[in-house]
Amino acid sequence: MSLFLDMFPIALMFASPIIIAALGGLFSERSGIVNIALEGIMMVGGFTAAALTYFLEPVTSLAPLLGLTAGAAAGLIFSFLHALASVNLRADQIISGTALNILAGGLTVYLCQIIFKQQRTLAFSEGIKKITVPYMENIPLLGPLFFRNNYPTFFLALALVLITWFIMEKTVFGLRLKACGEHPQAAATMGIDVYKMRYAGVLISGALAGLAGSAMVLTQDIQYTVTSIHGTGFIALASLIFGKWRPWTVLGAAFFFGFSQAISLYARDIGFLSLLPLEAFQALPYVLTILALIAFSSRSVGPRAVGQIYDPSK
Repeated sequence: MSLFLDMFPIALMFASPIIIAALGGLFSERSGIVNIALEGIMMVGGFTAAALTYFLEPVTSLAPLLGLTAGAAAGLIFSFLHALASVNLRADQIISGTALNILAGGLTVYLCQIIFKQQRTLAFSEGIKKITVPYMENIPLLGPLFFRNNYPTFFLALALVLITWFIMEKTVFGLRLKACGEHPQAAATMGIDVYKMRYAGVLISGALAGLAGSAMVLTQDIQYTVTSIHGTGFIALASLIFGKWRPWTVLGAAFFFGFSQAISLYARDIGFLSLLPLEAFQALPYVLTILALIAFSSRSVGPRAVGQIYDPSK
């Protein structure tokens, strides 16, 4: 039981950026645009947050918070390239997303070399600090699991799940966004500007993916390197498919992958698992991602027009 209590906060730490990035993918794909650039956008957000936190730490205690905000803004700006290519230029969305992933790796290393004279940022002394919620920590079982020594990014991720559900199910904007991902021509006949809605979906996904990259670097690392994100954007995409493009089920899928990463750290402490080679557990999150995609991709039905180029003349 004590091992589980130790592992739980680590699993929440791993799950939080997956949740946030997957919600970003949800906004984009609900609008009809596939966004496999989540990985690259997370890299840009993580670099921006780490660099800004390093420079602002001597000036203000709000440096990590400002880093998170700047990372989200950088993700939004970077995702504009995907929106422009996918919506206006009618480029293949998979190729556009792949190009951004490649560009992000080179761009962040180049900026590190220019600013820090090395292929990584300098280390910040403190990222986001863990918190304990007063009174809530004393709730039996739930208190130690959720409200004691956890990163606030987990509560941010939960809040974003609730906000995303409300937007998608209860607001005109959400209904219009989903209409553009299902039947864009029909949405256009109702006076909905499909171009604007798809831009909105991609830019929101960029802001959330940038925020996810920032949260990941500021909680799991002490600096940004080109391997800081290490495939989390693709795991977020798997969570989106696993969760069938719905906020609450995406949350459950992200928990699943978060725990798989935590197990890779604690495998040595689990009797029967300690006999297996450590490399098997380090590969576990990625193996589970592939298995989940194989098992559920054929059953999951995404937005009907996702990945399709919108042609108003049809």
